[in-house]
Amino acid sequence: MTTLPRITAAQRRARLTRGHLLAPSLRKKSAEEVAAALVGLHATDPATVFLAAVARMHAPTAAAIGRSLYDCPAGSPALERIRCMRRTMFAVPAPLAPAVRSATVRDTHRHRAEAMAKLHEALGWNETHYTAVERAVLDALGARGQLTAAQLAADIPDLREQIVTFPGKPYQSRQRASTPILGVLAAEGRIRRARPAGSWTSAQFRWALAQPLPDVPAAAAKTKLARHYLKAFGPVTVDDLKWWTGWNLTDTRKALAATGAQAVELDEGTGYLLPEDLEPAATSESSAALLPGLDPTPMGWRHRDWYLDPEHTKALFDRNGNIGPTIWWDGRIIGAWAQHPDGHINQHLLTDPGREARTAIHAEITRLTAFLDGTRVTPCYRTPLERHLAT
Repeated sequence: MTTLPRITAAQRRARLTRGHLLAPSLRKKSAEEVAAALVGLHATDPATVFLAAVARMHAPTAAAIGRSLYDCPAGSPALERIRCMRRTMFAVPAPLAPAVRSATVRDTHRHRAEAMAKLHEALGWNETHYTAVERAVLDALGARGQLTAAQLAADIPDLREQIVTFPGKPYQSRQRASTPILGVLAAEGRIRRARPAGSWTSAQFRWALAQPLPDVPAAAAKTKLARHYLKAFGPVTVDDLKWWTGWNLTDTRKALAATGAQAVELDEGTGYLLPEDLEPAATSESSAALLPGLDPTPMGWRHRDWYLDPEHTKALFDRNGNIGPTIWWDGRIIGAWAQHPDGHINQHLLTDPGREARTAIHAEITRLTAFLDGTRVTPCYRTPLERHLAT
């Protein structure tokens, strides 16, 4: 029986540190370079995109990161915001966006049908009415440029109508008709999120017309996305890839096989690496990093014991599996951080990493504090330890 090459947890952490740019010497010049190294940056929380890039850039500024996200010198920004893996918002490099969308966005017509059904039940809209409102949105953006949902609703009274979501549930709420209309148009790639009305931490985005992304055959798109994931996160298990993409097991195995990935032995069982990545990772300098909530690194694998002590999970994650801000040392999560209302950063170490690590962590806190320059950031998903540190 052929023995598989073995990759230890320590070797995986060395690969993580290098591949995810967690050492100072590995930092990049631009947010799009950072996103390319990680396949994409989580963008559900607007601040995550910025802080994930800051942790991995040599000289980050909010203005430079904003240009990557919102400026369109060639018709589209360098980073495209797409609801993709696990129906989660990511900012992905524009050249990769068509494959990501084709590989992960299923049944966009279903989103339209669901929105129509919701608006028909709540407001009595038929398909003709829905289509007319949608056309009015596109016409308004074409005539006036970038507009917020509130500005669109001011122009188009139908968008101001209220609907009840999750009726009868403890989390029942009301929302404007603009929410499903804009959501469907964005899912179809006909409009995009432009610069927010507020600061870089704001979720009140303006909307703008978008150039629809070209379709890529699903099988080819999934193979391409699997290859990029393996390059950034390998070695990974089948379960890791399935969880990260949101694919079913059959599609996961097909895409993995199509990459030509090499099987290796991990503590968790069989893992996979691209053939060109089988050589051991070069050793990086010891390094600390402060990563934001929902950062793509801690959210990149289904099995996390090799970089996260299972006993620390409850303190670092919310009930839905969203991670808060974390402190890393040499490819392992060792603590958490949060911003106090007065602006300073509190930190808590879950294990004692030694004097060298504490000194490096203090330097990263100083670096992040300088970038924030008084800006207050509160994660959209609060975790037990983050809440404690923030107060």
